[in-house]
Amino acid sequence: MKRHSAKRIIPGFGISLGLTTSFVSMVVLIPMVFLAVKATGAGLSGFLQALVDPRILAGYRVSFLCSLAAAGINCVFGLILAWVLTRYKFPGRRIVDGLIELPFALPTAVAGIALTALCSDKGWIGGIFASFGIKIAYTGTGIVIALTFITLPFIVRTIQPVLEQLDRTYEEAGRMLGASKERIFLKVILPELTPAILTGFGLAFARALGEYGSVVFIAGNMPFKTEIAPLLIMSKLEQFNYSEAASIALVMLAVSFTVMFGINCVQSRAASYSKG
Repeated sequence: MKRHSAKRIIPGFGISLGLTTSFVSMVVLIPMVFLAVKATGAGLSGFLQALVDPRILAGYRVSFLCSLAAAGINCVFGLILAWVLTRYKFPGRRIVDGLIELPFALPTAVAGIALTALCSDKGWIGGIFASFGIKIAYTGTGIVIALTFITLPFIVRTIQPVLEQLDRTYEEAGRMLGASKERIFLKVILPELTPAILTGFGLAFARALGEYGSVVFIAGNMPFKTEIAPLLIMSKLEQFNYSEAASIALVMLAVSFTVMFGINCVQSRAASYSKG
């Protein structure tokens, strides 16, 4: 008896793989290879010299630390916000849910100007802290605030679908067995949300690391203090020093890729452990 192959909606594996590989190569791989070639255009010594420059190292430190801080803050408050939007119904819930997308739609330069006006010593928020001798704008704190605003949707939109699809049977079983709410959250809910939290953290960190428009206004751009790595890249490009600009960008790309790759490895191990 002759077997009939199932009809496929999309082309076969060979064509699909070829199209996927071609598209990824054009959009991702070729620009990355060109960036690496451009970074080493001045030779290995020139590439290393661009990386050990004290001003560039200070820019890396500001960008990496502030990005990590913003991603960590959003992991906490993004989880709380996703929980409230998923588990509770209240007036204006859809409006709050829609406001989460605002950082995606708002131009980053506009966000930077607005945050600088709010957090300056004469602004609504900055003025309150300035009365206590605390400065927000033109400091690392201001950079973290701007990056937190920009990266919040990545955390919320990553956790929210997982919370919506989470089976509550285990929560009810825990309550019937006398477990407290805190224990149910830590032992039942949080392990299910951990992969989504890690994914959101990686996306938020990578996004914050390359952010320029919303940070350049509130940072103050003081060398060795609040100067971020993307600003150094723009400065090198304005000086037509393309090799050093590509070198800085290549280091940032390598760090972002390492973070994302590490998170994917942790998620894979967690998934295989849960199945086993």
